[in-house]
Amino acid sequence: MRNSYILKITLIITLGGLLFGYDTGVINGTQFYFSKYFELTGAIKGFIVSSALIGAFVGALAAGVISKEIGRKNSLILAAILFAISAWGSGMPAFLPETTTLLVAFRIIGGIGIGIASMNAPMYIAEIAPADRRGNLVSYYQLAVVIGFFVVFLVTYFIGQNMTEEEAIQSGWRRMFWSELIPALLFFILLFFVPKSPRWLMIKNRDEEAKTVLQKIHGDELAAVEFKEIKKSLDSDNKKTSISVFSKSMFPIIIIGTILSVLQQFTGINAVLYYGADIFEQALGFGADDILEQQVLLATVNLLFTFVAMYTVDKLGRKPLLYIGSVGMLVGFLMMGFTLYFSDYSQINSAGLPTISKSEGIISLVGVLIFIASFAMSMGPVVWVMLSEIFPNKIRSAAMSIAVGAQWLANYLVSQSFPMIVESNANKLKVDGGIWNNSLPYFLFSVFIALTIVFVWKYIPETKGKTLEEMEELFEKK
Repeated sequence: MRNSYILKITLIITLGGLLFGYDTGVINGTQFYFSKYFELTGAIKGFIVSSALIGAFVGALAAGVISKEIGRKNSLILAAILFAISAWGSGMPAFLPETTTLLVAFRIIGGIGIGIASMNAPMYIAEIAPADRRGNLVSYYQLAVVIGFFVVFLVTYFIGQNMTEEEAIQSGWRRMFWSELIPALLFFILLFFVPKSPRWLMIKNRDEEAKTVLQKIHGDELAAVEFKEIKKSLDSDNKKTSISVFSKSMFPIIIIGTILSVLQQFTGINAVLYYGADIFEQALGFGADDILEQQVLLATVNLLFTFVAMYTVDKLGRKPLLYIGSVGMLVGFLMMGFTLYFSDYSQINSAGLPTISKSEGIISLVGVLIFIASFAMSMGPVVWVMLSEIFPNKIRSAAMSIAVGAQWLANYLVSQSFPMIVESNANKLKVDGGIWNNSLPYFLFSVFIALTIVFVWKYIPETKGKTLEEMEELFEKK
């Protein structure tokens, strides 16, 4: 009974992850069409796509204060409202002026919602989950993110399938944006049926309410143990003369979490997820008719391998998954990079760009899928698990805010620069074949993946099976 209650709460909270995936994924399908509608350059396209990430950065930084003041639950309600406003506005109804400025404004609003949700949802789950199931339950958040990507790729595929390319350019991308209203409103409604975080309640000295929530989640016996551990941790923090994110004992932990968070983005995952349509058309030689189908394939692999992480993160542990996944990501991108580098680009696609042969395109596609599968079983879910569990109770909101904010800043840098590099490379290919043959971004990402392996080996301890309070001692020793 209690397990089903925890699972029900987790599934509702993870709708925030689904909206995270849906909102960031919808830009993939829509940008292919609105870029042609507005006749965008690579730099402007990059700015529009990454504008939500500016909002996410702001939202993540503000989320620490918001979460501390109004709680994890109310923060997520606020995020749901922002998602709905963004979904409606990004489609730009006819009575609003049709400018890219307006589109950017609504994307930033949605990004703020993403930033708030991406910090509070995994943190909330970690704070209600039993220690032996925390990795699995927090992984539901990443699963929801992946499902969000998968669902939005299906939605954009079916919307695009029922239209000509011209119709999709004129109105299809608007419907793709509006489709997000459904999960946003569902998330908003269901959040009123979940309790407040017991740890947040105790930070606010609402101990009796916290006891009630803990008993409902864990039962009387385990609730009593959890209550004592949380109380002991908070009392210890209160006795310290200085307990801030910049204190001598806390700052190294925050640096470790922040670097891990940034490295998740520097693997290049969102270059693939945001610009998959461009990669398939401009680099891999697929025609316009194949692009949405390849996107669905990519999303399917992403979804399936997230299940691998969910069912192994509390058995194998966090570090083994990070090692295995990082090696797989490295193999996938090197496979793609070398294929692109040694291609002759003798064919011209429908966009007038030189492309590799179909057979070379398939080899590169396999490399992309290996990368996606490896990320989905490692850096995707495991980073969120670790960010939600490594920071001490007293500074968890502020520390998560910093780490997640840095992640969105890194995401912005990758998302803004990738189309500019691709466009510059495409222009060189037209003229003289280009020195890198579209391979440069994937070699750069490979360097960061190699750095991730070294960083995990040197600085990340294994955390499976430990309570959040035990984690404080573990990382202070580390």
